[in-house]
Amino acid sequence: MTQAKKPRLSTTQLIILGFLAAVLVGSVLLTLPIASASGQMTPYLDALFTSATSVCVTGLTVVDTFSHWSLFGKIVILLLIQLGGLGVISFTTGIMVLIGRKITLKDRLLLESAFNLDNLSGLLRFLGKVFAGTMVVEGVGALLSMLVFCPEYGLRGIWISVFHSISAFCNAGIDIIGPNSLVPYVSNVGLNLVTMALIILGGIGFIVWWDVLRVAGLVRQGEIRRRLFWQRLTLHTKITLTTTAILIVGGALVIALLEWNNPETLGALDPGTRVLAAFFQSVTTRTAGYATVTQSGLRAGTVLVSVILMFIGGSSVGTAGGVKTSTIAVIFLSAASVVRGRESVTAFRRTLPEKLVRRASAIVAISLATLLGGTMLLSAFEGCSLSDALFEMASALGTVGLTSGLSADLTDPGKLLLTCGMYFGRVGPMSLAIAFAYRKGDRATAYPEQNITLG
Repeated sequence: MTQAKKPRLSTTQLIILGFLAAVLVGSVLLTLPIASASGQMTPYLDALFTSATSVCVTGLTVVDTFSHWSLFGKIVILLLIQLGGLGVISFTTGIMVLIGRKITLKDRLLLESAFNLDNLSGLLRFLGKVFAGTMVVEGVGALLSMLVFCPEYGLRGIWISVFHSISAFCNAGIDIIGPNSLVPYVSNVGLNLVTMALIILGGIGFIVWWDVLRVAGLVRQGEIRRRLFWQRLTLHTKITLTTTAILIVGGALVIALLEWNNPETLGALDPGTRVLAAFFQSVTTRTAGYATVTQSGLRAGTVLVSVILMFIGGSSVGTAGGVKTSTIAVIFLSAASVVRGRESVTAFRRTLPEKLVRRASAIVAISLATLLGGTMLLSAFEGCSLSDALFEMASALGTVGLTSGLSADLTDPGKLLLTCGMYFGRVGPMSLAIAFAYRKGDRATAYPEQNITLG
């Protein structure tokens, strides 16, 4: 009698369940009396929400991070942010390497899936670079932040700077400064630039980092000329950097145009600070969550622009959420090819595979359906305007963390809904659909082709 084989979890399923396990463990730790400043147990739903917003590097909060949590609670939150930013699988594998445990083929496959790589070649070396690069960037960010926080807060400024740097790089947007995020520092050029740099570096993705450094090394060694730098970058890097630049600059210009004379946001600032704040708003909506202007004062047009930027998010294999810049780029390139009457989708003199275009379309369609469905439910649960519900749900799904003020007064159903939204946004609605879809029969079955009318 043959023993029935136990169903084995796929790598995608293991990664998704790994994030869920991290959220649940974090929620238990945050309910402990030692985790709160008052010494009282935190209601489990609030602890669960805080754990989810930390692991999913979102930044939405239902209790004030600055005043509610003790030092222990803040350390737990910081560790959850770091774990969520690097990824549960990569973080765990790094610990295994440090303690000397052998990395199995299964572990390597998990890492390959977590970082969306094409093969296993040099995987552990890539992981080492990710950890080293993260520590260096976060360390430099913390040192530069100390120039602002230490003169104001003394020795406590060191802890604030470390927390701020890690949170910014991981695109979490959680701070321990006070209830108003970075609004008091709207005119501080140094802190704004450091924070934006951390957000962008974390958001563009680790693969882009190493590709840029690789080509820079070739230039430095004299193997290629400086003018060939752009040409030697991979297609992924070119698309990511181009799309990121367009979104940051374009978003800043539109926000500045819409909010320039708004007394509740940019209108109360001097011209130079208005430009700085507009750029910061454009960058932070790309899944960071920090705010230098009050979000509740934004005009309707700016809210719509912010929702679009939050929906897009950062780039693949980084710390940011959203549908990703490369996905949106593929969608627009596909539309452009149709308008031009071309059969194939091209970018930078390269043809994109058809399956890539289909996957991009599926990601956008599933994410958009999730956003709209979540918005309707949130509006019904909270009795709020559709605009506020859309902003909050886009912030959760894009793992951004910006709020119009709704998160502070959420009902229990609203908290659960946004918790699920943050989780879906971090692991990806597409990944969830693929991981747990019911599959039966021959997937290679072909059916007769027939046209329908479009447009």
